[in-house]
Amino acid sequence: MSKVTGYYSSFESFGAVDGPGLRLVYFLQGCPLRCKYCHNPETQEVNKEKPISVEEILDHYERTKEFYVHGGLTMSGGEPLMQLDFIIELFTTAKARGIHTAVDTSVCTFSTNEVILNKWKELVKVCDLFICDIKEIDSVRHKALTRLGNENILQGIKWLDDNGATTWIRHVLVPGYTDTRENLLGIGNFIKDLKHMEKFEILPYHNMMIPKYNNLNRKFELPEVVPPTREYCRECLKIVQEGMHRK
Repeated sequence: MSKVTGYYSSFESFGAVDGPGLRLVYFLQGCPLRCKYCHNPETQEVNKEKPISVEEILDHYERTKEFYVHGGLTMSGGEPLMQLDFIIELFTTAKARGIHTAVDTSVCTFSTNEVILNKWKELVKVCDLFICDIKEIDSVRHKALTRLGNENILQGIKWLDDNGATTWIRHVLVPGYTDTRENLLGIGNFIKDLKHMEKFEILPYHNMMIPKYNNLNRKFELPEVVPPTREYCRECLKIVQEGMHRK
């Protein structure tokens, strides 16, 4: 029996963008960030109404495992690493069964505190892929966008790389907020030295989450933002790539 209880908001049985292959994705509760464009505002609070055990998630996986031959299990959120002990236990058991594990994280809970860092060292051993979100390279702008600075986030991504963790790096392109040339060049310059980054992606902002804010009786802060076109995303990706080739 598992020693730690997890708390989740929802799950997706056939996630196709949350790591390689088709995946079982759980969205865990709790996040210290308050991004102005948060796509899952219902996961922000540490809501304990929907508890779940390691066994329940893995039983769910086993019932549909024929779909995940080339995929695996992804923990998302919210910020899933707020429930670090639960994920370590879950992934340890999953790895023993040969299941590919991934976590979709902002890295905002990273800390060099010895107790926490030792847990991250445990996590690296049982997590096959870290899908990391860089929102804004400048800490002041990051704080204006998310409520918190990004020093520990960038430090955490570098620490993961130094410790051999495979990463995908993502950036949500929000017109008028995260699409400045300075930000895109800075992200490129930051990721160019990552030795274990498999992929960099620009994800276009969308506004399909607005009904969630209405259901929560919360004000959505970016009603004026129009989702970017594919062409604009490609143009911005070229700027990131320009930053990756700068000395």
